[in-house]
Amino acid sequence: MTFVADLHLHSRFSMATSRALTIPHLAGWALRKGIDVLGTGDFTHPGWRQELKASLKEDRESGLYTSILPPELPCPVPDRAGPLFCLQTEISCIYKRGGKTRKVHNLIFMPDFNAAEKFSKRMELIGNLTSDGRPILRLDSHDLFEIALDCSPRAVLIPAHVWTPWYALFGSKSGFDDIRDCYGDLTRHIFALETGLSSDPPMNRLLSSLDNYALISNSDAHSGPNLGREANLFSGNPSYDGIFDALRAASRREDPPSGSCRFLGTLEFYPEEGKYHLDGHRACNIALVPAQTRELNNICPVCGKPLTVGVLHRVTELADREIAPCLEKEPETRMLVPLPEVVGQILAARPGSRKVETACSRIVTELGAELDVLCQLPLDQIRAFSETLGEAVSRIRQKTIQLDAGFDGQYGKISIFQPGELTTPSL
Repeated sequence: MTFVADLHLHSRFSMATSRALTIPHLAGWALRKGIDVLGTGDFTHPGWRQELKASLKEDRESGLYTSILPPELPCPVPDRAGPLFCLQTEISCIYKRGGKTRKVHNLIFMPDFNAAEKFSKRMELIGNLTSDGRPILRLDSHDLFEIALDCSPRAVLIPAHVWTPWYALFGSKSGFDDIRDCYGDLTRHIFALETGLSSDPPMNRLLSSLDNYALISNSDAHSGPNLGREANLFSGNPSYDGIFDALRAASRREDPPSGSCRFLGTLEFYPEEGKYHLDGHRACNIALVPAQTRELNNICPVCGKPLTVGVLHRVTELADREIAPCLEKEPETRMLVPLPEVVGQILAARPGSRKVETACSRIVTELGAELDVLCQLPLDQIRAFSETLGEAVSRIRQKTIQLDAGFDGQYGKISIFQPGELTTPSL
């Protein structure tokens, strides 16, 4: 079997998140999206951790967790079981290293509530865990990982959205040029990196130093509808150890043991749609490619202030390759555009409108979960439902769409159809 895992999200206890986020709400949206394994988000927050303990029970076979409460379904979803949950949190580490202030976000995974509780108690000695589900701590990333491993040898740290300018391992504003400079002697225990919405695996493969890391993608969702905008595809039976062993094997470019999970690849947001892909200034409506930024010495031509250097610029700055190589046993990358965006363009309506929501619900009810429709369902089945939807999905899969890249915190825009091409908006 294959399964989809979205391993980075947030609870309603994080800043700027939906107040509707509960376990039944997350489970319902996971069913609609077609996600089989979901991170819990924010297990360090005492209120959310208490809620997780009351809402989840351990699935002994997998080492993951199932909801004891029924999912809140946005619409009927055929032939889907509720998701499994993996204990996950994100820590914002802000600290001094090498004469600079570093701001690095790290994902922490724990195998059980005992380890999560022990880790959270250690974090409480360092900073406030109640003010934000993603706590901001004055803690070196190396020391964070050391504490996590001390709480459980099965703990996993994965650097989050590694290229985001402001808060990331390789971020242009406060990051590092080399992963070893961040994690030191514990670098050997890191086997995967999260690429973030503004980059994809081929971009990361421009750095030969990242060849021995599995590259994963997650939604970093702050609401149910944003689940699965990026995700990971595995084969096998999902389990805590199975998922991370599969990523370890992928980082070594080895086949996993017989009967184990295998990492197949990622379901990817087009990186141009990410909000930090190009350089620029949102307030000045200035978006630039790296060469233009270098000509301007990183200074905005409108206001004279430093530009926000985006992911593409930072990648090319550190890259030692001009094109991504064809590495042995490289997992695949499948590009996607969220279904509400696709339907919104077809119907000439906002993705969050009632009109689009009604159409998406009908698609899911009749064709299946959103990610199945976008990435796996045969095109002839989609065209039988709607010729226009089938054509849109075909263009997305073939990467024949127009991209207007994001910059300085502003999401990019995707055009599947040319102006005037759809004379009668309908499904």
